[in-house]
Amino acid sequence: MAARTVIIDHGSGFLKAGMAGWNEPQMVFPNIVNYLPCKENPGPSYAQKRISLGIDIYHPDTFSYPIERGRVVNWDAVQYLWSFVLEKHRQEHEIPPVIITETPLREPADRKKMLEILFELLHVPSVLLADQVQMSLYASGLLTGVVVDSGYGLTRVQPFYQGRPLPYSGKTLEFAGQDLSAYLLKSLFKEDCDRRSVFQLDTVAVTQMNKCYVPQNLGEALDFRESQQSGLNESNTYQLPDGSRVELTPMQQVAPEMFFSPQMFEQPGPSIPQAILESVESCEISLCPLLASHVMACGGNTLYPGFANHLFRELMWDHLSPIRATVWASSNRNFSVWLGASVVAHLSTYQSEWMSREEYGECMRV
Repeated sequence: MAARTVIIDHGSGFLKAGMAGWNEPQMVFPNIVNYLPCKENPGPSYAQKRISLGIDIYHPDTFSYPIERGRVVNWDAVQYLWSFVLEKHRQEHEIPPVIITETPLREPADRKKMLEILFELLHVPSVLLADQVQMSLYASGLLTGVVVDSGYGLTRVQPFYQGRPLPYSGKTLEFAGQDLSAYLLKSLFKEDCDRRSVFQLDTVAVTQMNKCYVPQNLGEALDFRESQQSGLNESNTYQLPDGSRVELTPMQQVAPEMFFSPQMFEQPGPSIPQAILESVESCEISLCPLLASHVMACGGNTLYPGFANHLFRELMWDHLSPIRATVWASSNRNFSVWLGASVVAHLSTYQSEWMSREEYGECMRV
């Protein structure tokens, strides 16, 4: 079953999907759907609209995010996205088994709704619901340590010991990539900023990917950038999609410092290093050195240049010293959740966690 299992990691920012056993997901696309009036029967109600994937540039006001801050806010859109993925992976009219990753913020009603969609509407033969943070742990190849997963909607910190989460030690922060995007949107476009503008959203996304970094020393980085003459450094300038060029301010370039100094960006915090400290200190004291020596950085925000080094320095200098801290950061850590689920698909120890369509039917009859 593992060889033909489809894994769907549906996050707040992106959906990653593909067949188990691959080195990376074969499908990665934004967690965005677009609603358009049905031409055959136009009208304001949901029943008279159709859903499509992504943003329609001709109707930029009609898109939405089905998952926000790790919580599903639009189940119809979620069903559409999952159906789209399964249709792409259908094998000779046979629907494959599915692993769906789920957020720690899930409610019992959410899990029930997920199973209802998968079994009753999408007709999958069997399902495994997998915790996202635990999947990141398995992707690292370790069983003990602290997983730090910072994505688009949430940042999560969870210590594990021998593959199991340590109780009452995890932290979930509603402080993540979308806050960084919102800061850059306001900073770049000022009073003209419009979170519905495709042009502005694209500008922010490309700026984040190509120009932003985490400085090792914020004060020195700002002093250096401010001392440079305007326009002389190519790294300070960026060409907008319309061809015009803008010069980024020092604070815009070091915007990912937000994860280490949130108050400077008018964010409540705590910082990621502080969250790790509090999480480790809530565990049994004898485990603290072992946990601190295996801090696993995962998620898209950890890809910013300098992130892992700065996290290590913060943990060593300010918090966990004299405990020896080590930060583990793989090159494909933005796919850690999906890769961990791919590992689980091949583990015999997880066979009892699967639910078949027959078992679901029996549960619903009880």
